[in-house]
Amino acid sequence: MKLLIVDDEKVIREGIKRTVRGAFPDAEVHLAASPEEAVETLASCRIDVVLTDILMPGMTGLELMRLTRRRHPQVKWVVISAHSEFAYAQEAVRLGARDYLLKPIGKERLVELIHTLREELREEHAVSAESQLLKQNLKYLREAVFQRWAAGLDIGRFDMSAFERSYPEFHLVLVALGSPGKAHLEHFIVDNVLSELIEMRGDGFAASLDSHHLLGLAALRPGTAVEAFHEELHAHLKRYVKVPFQIVHSGPVTDIRSVPEQVRRLRSRTAAPAAASERESCGDSPVEVALQYIRMYFHSDLSLEKVASVVYLNPVYFSQLFKQKTGQGYKEYVIHLRMERAKELLQDPQLRLADVAERIGYQDMRHFTQVFRKKFMQTPTEFRQRLSMGAGRG
Repeated sequence: MKLLIVDDEKVIREGIKRTVRGAFPDAEVHLAASPEEAVETLASCRIDVVLTDILMPGMTGLELMRLTRRRHPQVKWVVISAHSEFAYAQEAVRLGARDYLLKPIGKERLVELIHTLREELREEHAVSAESQLLKQNLKYLREAVFQRWAAGLDIGRFDMSAFERSYPEFHLVLVALGSPGKAHLEHFIVDNVLSELIEMRGDGFAASLDSHHLLGLAALRPGTAVEAFHEELHAHLKRYVKVPFQIVHSGPVTDIRSVPEQVRRLRSRTAAPAAASERESCGDSPVEVALQYIRMYFHSDLSLEKVASVVYLNPVYFSQLFKQKTGQGYKEYVIHLRMERAKELLQDPQLRLADVAERIGYQDMRHFTQVFRKKFMQTPTEFRQRLSMGAGRG
């Protein structure tokens, strides 16, 4: 039996380990100080039981369950918490937790639970080992064939008609990770999030094209728009993925033979920022859409995160792309746009300074004055006085 203990408190991890090893000397116990470490352990070792704390820095134990349960359906989860709130227990049960333990954990209760889980595992392994292996191998075969097909590689005599019957119409969703180095953890997270979302919103699967590109085949349920699917996927990845990423999707696909060409087009739309100009032929670039949005709503919330979400991009990637395209940093561009508009509004003597500030997106008059002075080396009042003097001389 292989157990994984996930808790950011070392004393808790070591205490549970000692109890388990004392009662079950043959047990293989792994420790993780964070959900991120737990993900890496689950990816490298077939774990039978995970005991996880709920509240930890970054990702919670419940989020860890949700992200990994599809890839590791054999795992039995035990949630540990210092809180007895019903909402936590309810969510844990909904996600498939085997039990919910409150801290401090009684040794007898823990040993009894592990003993029960060990017996359950023995019975399940005896009954389902062969069928699970066959099912998993078929899944890997299907995804491996589709992966080669999507990449334009030879698939031998494999009959693609089975795909056509299973997915008469679908969308392709490509996620490109923009990390300059290796992104094993992020790749794993994207695979799980994309796969689970496809399962929730219809049918299909995700396949890895390479270390930085994952492709989803999504046959969405009637009434589910691909744009809504895109937005939901973006929201989840923005929360969990710590490297720049980009998501693009195809229109409805009805011919499986067109997949390689569709994938080539999607890849071209996720080119590196240095080659962003080459992607403009595919339609308005994200930066062009963002610029239109900024010009329309410069008086409202224009945080980098807000505008990046409008064009479905990770904020880090969007910031890089924006500077490459415009030659200015995002914040610098917005300030310049607002200040130029302020100069126009200040020419109207009927407008109070507070009105001018509000119309360009500043609720704090003092902040507006500071930004204006830094930009033009004079306050808004001084600017207006000089305008008045110039008009008087004329």
